[in-house]
Amino acid sequence: QLVESGGGLVQAGDSLRLSCATSERTFSSYVMGWFRQAPGKEREFVAAISRWGAGTDYVDSVKGRFTISRDNANNTVWLQMNSLKPEDTAIYYCAARTRVTWSSGVRREGEYDYWGQGTLVTVSS
Repeated sequence: QLVESGGGLVQAGDSLRLSCATSERTFSSYVMGWFRQAPGKEREFVAAISRWGAGTDYVDSVKGRFTISRDNANNTVWLQMNSLKPEDTAIYYCAARTRVTWSSGVRREGEYDYWGQGTLVTVSS
């Protein structure tokens, strides 16, 4: 079970840190990803991190503003979001991928096996 937290209402330019925690002892064996779904739009990839954090990937629209990180000892992955924009408004989902190969597949929603319920981020202008 993946549980996200940290969403909320902020103003443009502010920062938020999303967290995703699990009790799964196999957390370190998962590639972890963050996706988001804006109102009226399909869910899209935001960021991913390899099992031990050596590899990260970001959608172009968040590069330089968002940072994904993880702590395998505490079974947690974070998404630090800085310089937030109104277009970042969405429900943010944490996801776990059991396939360990680090490839372009980490951007594909269908590659992930477990999902959280999501946390809402609203950025006002």
